[in-house]
Amino acid sequence: MAHEVEHRSLARYLEDHNLKHTKQRAAILDTFLEAKGHITSEQLYKSVRDAHPNIGFTTVYRTMKLLCDAGLANERHFDDGITRYEIEHEHHDHLVCTKCGKIIEFECQMIENTQIEIANRYEFRVLRHRHELYGHCSDCREDR
Repeated sequence: MAHEVEHRSLARYLEDHNLKHTKQRAAILDTFLEAKGHITSEQLYKSVRDAHPNIGFTTVYRTMKLLCDAGLANERHFDDGITRYEIEHEHHDHLVCTKCGKIIEFECQMIENTQIEIANRYEFRVLRHRHELYGHCSDCREDR
């Protein structure tokens, strides 16, 4: 079975919270895990609907909230006001193009180390952080 680990994790979460494991939730999880990058509820709904026309938008929306609660998805809010979801995975940061909306994920150990150094300097305990840089991607830059 594809995505077996994620399905087991969801099943555990549902059982721990006395929630039903449904075929609709499993289908939404599979479609979400196969999506690339950051996806909106609307985009996910359209993908789910192709294979499962009986699944409604509200079911997709609620299932995504549940997947976030279960630790399988992250809800992201960028400056455009649109909620996007991404698969929960290793920490990374984002470059966000304010013209076309392109989102580029990146990792930089130097940034991570500097954040730790700054927190230590101020005796600050970091619980979580977000690093998002806004600007223009290479396709949208006017100075080229």
